[in-house]
Amino acid sequence: MAQFSRRQMIAGSLSAAALAPVCHLTPARAAAPQIGKQAPGFYRYRHGDFEVTAVTDGAIRQPLADSYVVNASRDQVNAALGAMHLERDRIFAPLTPVVINTGTRLVVIDTGLGPAAFEQSKGAGGQFHTNLRAAGIDAAAVDAVVLSHLHRDHVGGLLTKDGHPAFPNAEIFVPAADWRFWSDDGNLTRMTAGSIPEINFRNNKQVFASLKNRVTLYDADKEVQPGILSVPAYGHTPGHTAHLVTSGNAKVLLQADLTAFSATLFVANPGWHVFFDMDGAAAESSRRRIYDMAASEKLLVQGYHLPFPSLGQIERQGSAYRFVPATWNSSL
Repeated sequence: MAQFSRRQMIAGSLSAAALAPVCHLTPARAAAPQIGKQAPGFYRYRHGDFEVTAVTDGAIRQPLADSYVVNASRDQVNAALGAMHLERDRIFAPLTPVVINTGTRLVVIDTGLGPAAFEQSKGAGGQFHTNLRAAGIDAAAVDAVVLSHLHRDHVGGLLTKDGHPAFPNAEIFVPAADWRFWSDDGNLTRMTAGSIPEINFRNNKQVFASLKNRVTLYDADKEVQPGILSVPAYGHTPGHTAHLVTSGNAKVLLQADLTAFSATLFVANPGWHVFFDMDGAAAESSRRRIYDMAASEKLLVQGYHLPFPSLGQIERQGSAYRFVPATWNSSL
């Protein structure tokens, strides 16, 4: 076997380097334009024999008001936001309607702010119908729209930008208790001008002016559509309703606004009362009752204001809870 000295090995390396072709790397100088917008926002998953599509309507971002949590100080809220690595002094609320294809029925649960809000918010909200089309879903093919409650960010998408029915062939299902409250003109006289309830009241009058003959009222603990059970979750509004979607052994709880804007804030602090809740104590009671059920039964939870795609599980954490996001599936 040939033996090489250290001097011979170094000399050989230098010779090889001298014979190697010279390669000069030059940086790419063509400036790639920035896109400036997100891809269409939808996420689809199998649920027993059903197909569920979470479709983002965008999000609302607004300054933190001192009264945002009525039974906690601004400093406490900011500390909680910071502990979750969320922006302080700012409330961030994703909006996530859901479409359920049962195989025989196409059902939309809540509808976002509506196309008119898309221009008003410069594309931040009101994205639902654009993303619905991107997801391959035709609004004209929708059989039913089920509303969890009658707040603006849930009913706005019932109309097109021009004020026409956005789901021309769909029956609209509304919680009976909410309908009674928001339809009572006497309640309007008791609302402070410019308040959130007063704005919602006038918005509902406008939205349902041309839709009343297509509205069907439903009660809690009833099957609203095949496999979709209404679950009472009163407090946020008088008729606020969650929905339990069951196909075979698969169950997912559509919690609606059980936790409102910055939803994870109220998962971790279930005793806090957001000023959007019309009855804070009742909303807290509903939150704890339903989250205890979700944790005990290990239910999947789809939350309207949870981080997109707003799907995961609720676990108990002492006297509070935590949200565990579901693993993202790249295929069905």
